[in-house]
Amino acid sequence: MDVSQYLEIFIDESKEHLQSLNEELLVLEKEPENKDTINEIFRAAHSLKGMAGTMGYKRMQNLTHNMENVFSEIRNDKMKVTANLVDILFQCLDALETYVTNIQTEGAEGEEDNERIIEQLNEFLNSQSGAQAATEKPVEEAKETKEEANTEEAVKVEMKFADFEKHAIAEAVAKGMKVYTVKVIVDPNCILKAARAFLVFKAIEPIGEIIKSTPSAQDIEDERFDFDFDLCIISNESYDKVKKAILSVSEIKDAVGGEFKEAEVVKEETVEANTTSVEVKKETKETSVSTEPAKKGNATQKQGKPVVNRSVRVDIEKLDVLMNLVSELIIAKNGLVSAGSADNTSKNSQSFNEQIEYLERVTTNLHESVMKVRMTPIESVVNKFPRMIRDLSKKLGKQMELYMTGEDTELDRTVIDEIGDPLMHLLRNSADHGLETAQIRAERGKPEVGSIFLDAYQDGNNVVIEVRDDGNGIDVQKVKNKAIEKGTITAEQAEAMTDKEIVDLLFKPSFSTAEKISDVSGRGVGLDVVKSKIEALGGDVEVKTVYGEGSTFIIRLPLTLAIIQALMIELGDEKYAISLGSIQTIEDIPKSEVKYVHAKEVIHLRDNVIPLIRLRDVLYVTGEAPEEETLTVVIVKKGDKQAGLVVDKLIGQMEIVIKSLGKYIKLNKIISGATILGDGEVALIIDANTLV
Repeated sequence: MDVSQYLEIFIDESKEHLQSLNEELLVLEKEPENKDTINEIFRAAHSLKGMAGTMGYKRMQNLTHNMENVFSEIRNDKMKVTANLVDILFQCLDALETYVTNIQTEGAEGEEDNERIIEQLNEFLNSQSGAQAATEKPVEEAKETKEEANTEEAVKVEMKFADFEKHAIAEAVAKGMKVYTVKVIVDPNCILKAARAFLVFKAIEPIGEIIKSTPSAQDIEDERFDFDFDLCIISNESYDKVKKAILSVSEIKDAVGGEFKEAEVVKEETVEANTTSVEVKKETKETSVSTEPAKKGNATQKQGKPVVNRSVRVDIEKLDVLMNLVSELIIAKNGLVSAGSADNTSKNSQSFNEQIEYLERVTTNLHESVMKVRMTPIESVVNKFPRMIRDLSKKLGKQMELYMTGEDTELDRTVIDEIGDPLMHLLRNSADHGLETAQIRAERGKPEVGSIFLDAYQDGNNVVIEVRDDGNGIDVQKVKNKAIEKGTITAEQAEAMTDKEIVDLLFKPSFSTAEKISDVSGRGVGLDVVKSKIEALGGDVEVKTVYGEGSTFIIRLPLTLAIIQALMIELGDEKYAISLGSIQTIEDIPKSEVKYVHAKEVIHLRDNVIPLIRLRDVLYVTGEAPEEETLTVVIVKKGDKQAGLVVDKLIGQMEIVIKSLGKYIKLNKIISGATILGDGEVALIIDANTLV
């Protein structure tokens, strides 16, 4: 069976289950007795196992099967959750994430069997359940021995029946039908027990009816049974035919039992746990969705072809709005066609203008609607960080807690895909460099457990993400000394620099204040990556710090990278766009007010000294600048830095669609893309951040 068409769904759903496991394991570590969490982990592992089996990923299937075995015992109160088990389960999670990543990038799960992790799970099972942990005997072999014993004793199958079930049996006997009780024994090496049970139910369906199953249908669906289950079957066929139908299912080791004896009936005290045959069929069918095709062999996998996760889950209401707007767009088009072919010229002109206004309204609404469809909560990025902080806490030997707010803040999908790494670097930085050791925190009168905060919120057309901690803060003097030692700046330059300028040195490539290199940090790779990634997204990073109290890294990002409001300007015969998000004000400055500082042009505006950038010179515009007594200056801002861009002429505000220039055009970072104007002309988009 070719299941490659389901690969994207498999990857999406696997990631959801893995994230659920991640979150639930963090809860389980703090609340080992939490039944809801234990059940949720069991369900996630069970679903992953079924999905992996269907797709033919045997290694992933085997690992989740072993995880499920452990949680089956925990659910049945046969063993307790320990700190050691949680550590093993996090290793399982990492291994599963590696499998999914391999499947996404290479189309196959890889060759790693993760035998050591599976051994640890089985060791835990054996030690907790009192089995022989020291022997070399595999768990499967032990189960098989048990099943062999079962087989010998299984001729007498005792089942408990409720009154309504006894009544159904009595009616069947009165009609001359046969009643059989059968113990179905599944092969101990079978991984998808629930799937085999479902196929047994399906095999019996044409020749009889199942009155009762022990355990219940729900327990069988959830695989809450060992390697056997009992059935009570009504049929007109012989017992041999019923047994043959059961044994026709692969991985069914045996079926033992015979004709029903009245003496074997034990009256059930309550009927809550029982189910009728109709329910059995209905419920077990649900398991077939994820498991039944597994028997048809491995998936046909396209080796080496990466599966790029490009899907976005969209609320159906947003799609309805989108569909309605597209309908209105078609109406507007028809109106324009009609106006263009009208006989009366004056009427034609009026109708045409009305249709243009209508079209403008519809396209504006359509743009807003599409933007909403593209928006994704940053939760998908930040929900992996609590686990990371938990691991860092153990690795660094520091107690720390992560507090997050604003996970429902939405960003464009293209931005979401890129901000994971920068945020991860900042959090690792807070954990390693920011938070002090327990001894220093005690000396400073701080709580023993350090706090790291990740807050996200919308601010106008931007989203702000803050990473802060209550740690050491940045030692400006230490940074200054390190910069002089590395030759980044001279001692004279250091004296003239403000504290903020010194702190900004941390964003230089290969700059680190760490005394020794560790696998957490200290190589000088981190903050420079953060800066370049964020600026590539049209955002900026700012740092606020108080030594001894903590630091805050503030990331400001545009809501979207696709369509923006821009100011259109002219330089000679060329048109350019500047994002309105970067612009503070537009000023007419008399030439006489232009001053010089260190041979560079500046203006003095509202108590600020602002450097001037002549865009004509930066962009090599041909021809002479217009001779006028005043300069048109666009004041742009990046963080708390400002600059004045001198332009020839202002055209006005316009909504523009950003188009990539592609990889073939190697342009300076000053140009972030291009847009196509109404007359078909191409205008380049100026990146004010890079200019500043």
